Amino acid sequence: MNKRSWRRDSEVATVEMQRMTKDFGARRAVNDVSFRVPEGAITGFLGPNGSGKTTTLRMALGLVTPTSGVALFDGRRYSDIAAPRRVVGALLEATGFHPARTGRDHLRVIAQITGVPDTRVDEVLEIVELGSAANDKVRTYSLGMRQRLGLGGALLGEPEVLILDEPGNGLDPSGMAWLRALLRSQAAEGRTVLVSSHVLSEVQQTVDNVVIIQEGTLRFSGSLASLGEASLEEAFLAMTAPHGKA
Repeated sequence: MNKRSWRRDSEVATVEMQRMTKDFGARRAVNDVSFRVPEGAITGFLGPNGSGKTTTLRMALGLVTPTSGVALFDGRRYSDIAAPRRVVGALLEATGFHPARTGRDHLRVIAQITGVPDTRVDEVLEIVELGSAANDKVRTYSLGMRQRLGLGGALLGEPEVLILDEPGNGLDPSGMAWLRALLRSQAAEGRTVLVSSHVLSEVQQTVDNVVIIQEGTLRFSGSLASLGEASLEEAFLAMTAPHGKA
């Protein structure tokens, strides 16, 4: 069987956030945020802690109901996609693992839900470099290993879109270099990659485009090159400085 023959036949999904807004009672966490995530590239989603990044990603994936606005994947809401895990692979936090399951068994459960064969599990274990620990209980995994396992779950369906929230958490320097190469390879294959991170030096080495939000409001959306001669850190700090401070 051809390696990809079990996948649905589809185009790469373009991701669009359209006027996304979320209120939690009297507090507005995300305020009228709109941006487009180009395919075949890596887009960094940046903002200080509490800026609304994770809430925006959770709204896009249907985990939080927007007060208004919509997120679209090739023109469809996540909830309207027939086989969503084959279109969108997501890692929002490396939790939710059954501690008594092995890494392989964890991915087998997701493979069954996703509708992909068990052979894909072993392929993914090699991609995330957990082959030698595949039969170990997840409770024995380090934070970095759990992060890799979470990435493996996101990759199982060979999705057209990857949405990753702080995927570098727990990874050591060699792990960060591995992650950078992995994301680059995914984008090179034409996938749409949206990744949030607070490690600006790593983001600058990895992404093609940047979206910056502060206090739930969009501050910038464009290519990394369009920031000009300023470093990403300089541009980020200028755009997210508290009111009245330079």
